[in-house]
Parts: sequence; structure tokens; C-alpha cells
Amino acid sequence: MNKCAILHIPLSQFAYAQDEHTICLRLRAEKNDLKQCCVFYGDRVAYENPIPVKKVEMKKVAEDELFDYYEAIIRDKYTRVCYYFTVDDGINRFFYYERGFDTEITDNRTEFFQFPYIRREDIIRMPTWAENAVMYHIFPDSFADGHRHLSEEKKEVMLEEEIVSRVVRGGTLKGIEQNVDYIAGLGINCLYLNPIFTASSYHKYDTINYFSVDPCLGTNEDLKELVMACHEKGIRVILDGVFNHCGAGFAAFRDVLKRGKQSQYYDWFYDLPENVEMKDPPEYEAFAYVKEMPKLNTGNPEVVDYFVSVGKFWIEEADIDGWRLDVANEINHDFWRKFKKAVRSVKPDIFLIGEIWENAQCWLMGDQFDSTMNYPFSYLCRDFFAENKLNVSEFDAQLHGMLMRYPAPVNRVQMNFLDSHDIPRFLSYCMGEQKKLELAMFFMLMMVGIPSVFYGDELYISGQTEKAYRSAMPWQNVESGFYSKLKSWIALRKENDAIRYGDFVTRYVDDENNVYFFERTDKKQRILIGINNGSKSVEVSCRRMGYEMVTDLLSGEEFRDIITLNAMEGKVLK
Repeated sequence: MNKCAILHIPLSQFAYAQDEHTICLRLRAEKNDLKQCCVFYGDRVAYENPIPVKKVEMKKVAEDELFDYYEAIIRDKYTRVCYYFTVDDGINRFFYYERGFDTEITDNRTEFFQFPYIRREDIIRMPTWAENAVMYHIFPDSFADGHRHLSEEKKEVMLEEEIVSRVVRGGTLKGIEQNVDYIAGLGINCLYLNPIFTASSYHKYDTINYFSVDPCLGTNEDLKELVMACHEKGIRVILDGVFNHCGAGFAAFRDVLKRGKQSQYYDWFYDLPENVEMKDPPEYEAFAYVKEMPKLNTGNPEVVDYFVSVGKFWIEEADIDGWRLDVANEINHDFWRKFKKAVRSVKPDIFLIGEIWENAQCWLMGDQFDSTMNYPFSYLCRDFFAENKLNVSEFDAQLHGMLMRYPAPVNRVQMNFLDSHDIPRFLSYCMGEQKKLELAMFFMLMMVGIPSVFYGDELYISGQTEKAYRSAMPWQNVESGFYSKLKSWIALRKENDAIRYGDFVTRYVDDENNVYFFERTDKKQRILIGINNGSKSVEVSCRRMGYEMVTDLLSGEEFRDIITLNAMEGKVLK
């Protein structure tokens, strides 16, 4: 037995509460090493000694390239739980508890793993609507200025102190509002907008005024009307909050440039020098060494209060439903804890997404964010569907590893996407092969997590450079057949609870033919998803996956034993 591979971490993604009387326990072991894994648990304050314990056999729920992951769901009256594991490889059997491994278990319950108390305040709770979300992501300058129209004309507006606001393609909030029917027509029920507040640049990540909509994009009233129009169609609205840094035109920074250390806002910024000058590279902390984006000191209580007021203002002013938080991993954790409490006090089901490109486990235990932008998902899809760098076994293993990073409630609301405003369009990775993009999009809509469509992917936007992947919405292609396919896949997702909430179970892996089958399952449904990422038609027996007959939920076609998957095709089967 490889003891070095065995791992359990209390009060983490390996041990979390699902409700006040239910906890999920996980254990990691070397791949194919254990024959059996069990957990023994009891009341940690029981009067008896040794305490009575109950045994639950753990189920293997995932396996990545190196490890197996076992899981047990414990439902009991206990609110205070202690527990230990037995691990058995068919030759040796050990007890595994806080101190390590032993052939006998101690009577001292304080040496067991502990779940001290299932506090209701610490349970990870997601807004119910978020688990049902299908997102559409818009870069406002590049989308629309009218009904199915974008002028692609540059625009500048002079602000105070000769500061200029600009856009390069002419998109507006009114333009988005005039196309809400197009968005709703896809089946979208959540809209995420890149920054819309007053800023100098076209991308608006250098905020000047956090309490006003940028004049090139519209007005505060335009935002209210857009949100109202979305809500009438059942669409929630998420705004982009840039609180790690501001723009050089932000009033507090302008004051620092004038008054230096004498400015009342000097401590609003992180590690400023004695004399503050704008030059390349900057001598002060800034986002990615960009002098026009000085870093804010979110450890300063005044700064905390200011941005908490920003977060609350737009909920109260425009009735927004969520925040996507920019460069969230460079801001102190306590800021996010205060921010979440504040915005939840105004709107209890507000949804918070952090921009964190790497493993974000420490931000996702219920006290800071609900979700993060799932860049690892986009990389996996790129490597498998677009560039064929992974075979099916590798793809499946890495998906399982990804799902074991976080508690299940968090996985269900991770923001999955193929591309964004910060990376090349997925179609460019596919070298223009539209079928590859379509199959990856199909997979995303059947997968655990919130699927997010970047504007225009349904109209085959491509591009590898910033200018290209933020290019104008190609309204002239609005009759694209992909729109209809996407609409049907979104409808399937919304009609089947197992696809939105269910477990993910691998059913069939065929590296030779590049074919992959997995299930989405809950207590009532088993939905089988088949994907042929290869270049030829393949036949697969459904009996080897535990089915006598399946029905294609899109076409209504029935398959008795043999399922036929054409090249670059996905099927949803029941």
C-alpha cells in the first residue's frame, strides 16, 4: 500500500457540510491501490468511551492520472462528528486517523479526524438560480448599438480635467437592450457584462468613476432599463467589478499625483513611493506593471468601505444580480469576506464570481466567492477538442481531477467557458474547423458547472489577438445554423435536472476511436452523453454501459444495443 498517496484534509473540499445534518467526506489514494475504503464516525461528545461508531463503505467517485478518490455522504443526527478511515489493499489493512496509520485504533477520540460542529453559518449555500444558469458573456463595446446592428465607429467623450473616455466599435447598453430578445431566444438566463463604468480605455478596466456608467456606453438610467428588460425575460445580470486597481483618472489617484504623501488618499494605494510619478515602468504597485492602473490598498478600512458601498449601490440602484470580480486573487481575503457579507445583506441571492485562473480552493469555502472563472476547463477543452493533444483517457482523468478540487455545490456553479475577452477565440484554436467548436460547446452544455457563451461564438467569431477576439458582433451572420443547435442543447439542459445538478460518472472510454461516454445522474434520472471526437463514424454497444435501449433526446431516435455516433457528433441519450 502506498501510504504516501493517501490523503484526507478536515474542513476542506475533503470534508464539508451539505446541510446541518449531512457531511461529505473524501479520501485520496494511489490509483488502483485500494480494494476497500471505509469511514467510521461517531458523536465526538458521546458519554461512552470508547465511543460507539457507525461504518460506511466509501465509494470510488473519481480517478485522475495518479489517484483514486473515495467519497461517503454521512447523514445523521450528530452535529459534532469525529471519524477515522480503514484502508485495505487486499494484503494490509490500516486505520487512518489524525496521527497517521496504525493496525489498531486508539480509544482516544480526540486523535480522530474532527468535524467540530456543523455550523449553519459555515455551510456553502449557492443562490438557487445560479445552479440553473446558462450565461452569455458580452464585451459591451463590441456587441451592438441598435437592433442587430453595430456601427464599428470610434467615439470619444471629454471628461473632467481633460480626461478622455473612448470606445472603438460603438457598442452601447441601449444596443444590448435592443437585442435582449436574441439573447433570450437562445435560452440564456444570465448575462455577464465586462466593465461598464466610466473609464479612459475602450475595455473599461481602468475605472475613473465607480458610481457612473461610462458616457460612451450610456447612462445609469440605461443600465436600469437594460436590467429591467433582462428581468422581464427571466435573465439575471452580472456586472464586472474592478477593485484591485483603478484608472489613473480616478479622483483619489489624481489627488495623490498632485499632493504626494500629503494627500488624504495616499494610503488608498499599495506601496506608493515618496514621490509619485507616472512613468514606465511605474515605481508603485500596479496591475501587470501598467502605470495607468495603480493598485488599490484594499487593506485600508476607508478603501474597504468605499468599495463595499460600490457593491451595494448597483444592487440598490439597478437591481443587478451578481458581480464578477476582476483580479480577485491579488486582493486580501478579508476584503472579500466583508464584501460578500455586505452585498448579501442587500440581496441574499447575489452571485459572486472571482477571476482566478488557477486552483481557487481557498476562496471557495463559502466565505468569499460562490464561483470562479474556470480557466482549467477551457484549457482541457482546447487540448482535447481543438488541438487533439489529449486522448480520451487523459481528458477523462483530468476532468475528474478538476472536479475533486472543490466541494460539489461549488462545482455546480463554476463558470465554464471555451473562450473569453482575455484569451483567443476557441474557433482559432480549432484552425477554423466549426465542427470542433460545436462539439466542445455541446460538451460544455452537458457538463457540471455553469456554461458560458462568449458573444458571437454562436456566429463563428475567430481571432487570436486582443483586437480579433474582442471583434465586432457579426450581425450579418445572425442566421447561423449553430444558433439553432445551441438553442436546442440549452433547452435540453434546462429540461433535465440530472444535467444541471447530477453527478458525473464515466461510462466508456475509447482512445483508439476517440469516443467518450459519461452519465449525468441524480435520484430520478440517468442521462447518457456520447461524444465522438474522431474523424469517422463509430458504433458502441449501450449494453456495456448498463442500458438495454436508449432514446436520443434531440432526434427521438431509439437505439437497441448499438449506438451510432457520426464523426464529430454528440448525443444526449435517455
